[in-house]
Amino acid sequence: MPIEYTPGEVEQQLSEPSEALVASMVQSSGDLLLLGAGGKMGTTLALMAKKAIQAAGQSRRVLAASRYRNPAVRQTLESAGVHTLAGDLFSTEFLDSLPDADTVVQMVGHKFGTSGDAGPTWATNAFLPGLLCRRFTQCRLIAFSTGNVYPLVPIASGGSIESDPLAPVGEYAMSALARERIIHHFTTAMNIPTVLLRLNYSTELRYGVLIDLARQVISGSPVSLSMGYFNCIWQRDACDLALRSLPHASNPPRVFNLTGRETLSVRAVATAMGELLGIRPEFVGEEAPTALLSNSHRTCECLGDPQTNTDAMIRHTCEWLRNGYPTWDKPTHFETRDGKF
Repeated sequence: MPIEYTPGEVEQQLSEPSEALVASMVQSSGDLLLLGAGGKMGTTLALMAKKAIQAAGQSRRVLAASRYRNPAVRQTLESAGVHTLAGDLFSTEFLDSLPDADTVVQMVGHKFGTSGDAGPTWATNAFLPGLLCRRFTQCRLIAFSTGNVYPLVPIASGGSIESDPLAPVGEYAMSALARERIIHHFTTAMNIPTVLLRLNYSTELRYGVLIDLARQVISGSPVSLSMGYFNCIWQRDACDLALRSLPHASNPPRVFNLTGRETLSVRAVATAMGELLGIRPEFVGEEAPTALLSNSHRTCECLGDPQTNTDAMIRHTCEWLRNGYPTWDKPTHFETRDGKF
């Protein structure tokens, strides 16, 4: 039966674990600590981990550390039995106070505003991961990165694979590559089994590439074709696959592209949305021969395919907006080709 997403239940619906994730939890043990759990994806991942652990009949704790600028996020997690820890990860006192855990998930990152003030981006993406690795040496680590570490590639290539040379465009992407190098250095030196996840782009009903495109179609704003192709993955699937990647943690780190299988056309997706919404989209510009694309073949071979297909993602997105449900004012700027965010 198709899921009908509603504002009051969306977080619970997005955080429903797959049977495969529940089964994988049976094979692991110990507490799970999320660092940077207050971000766009952290709530979903924390709730999903808690549900999967409970469904597996385990009593392990899920701990979630963040500044929690939005108190409602903390309340949602606490209500679900997730132990929240509020503080600044740059604070030595707070970092030292955090409990040890068998599994640590690094979700901390900074992107937008980089072109105007790059300092916080470099500090968060490149400096902080080293501190976190040095603090949590007796764990298995899942570390989030981004597909922005890759160069723009020809559309017909099928996207960059994990072993391709990295050639980031812009300061944000450069700082993301620095994050990967720092994590690789410290986890290798300290023998920390690690999975590195290059994500692009997680999308759900309140933010993401599909929300960006659908809002443009509804408003009548011309849809830019400057970045004419993209990848995305439903946030429920992204969190599920991320947690299921843990058994693949190794030293040196195992890298996975965390995205959907398909190369999606902006023009085709916007046109499909227009048909569902009864609006003919307007376009501006032409598709370039290259785009920021990742190939998820390795991920799908090791972890399985995402459960939510493109048609379902588009349909859910259009239904959400047609019903007038709320979205976050957090555009992805996925159409950016010069790396300035």
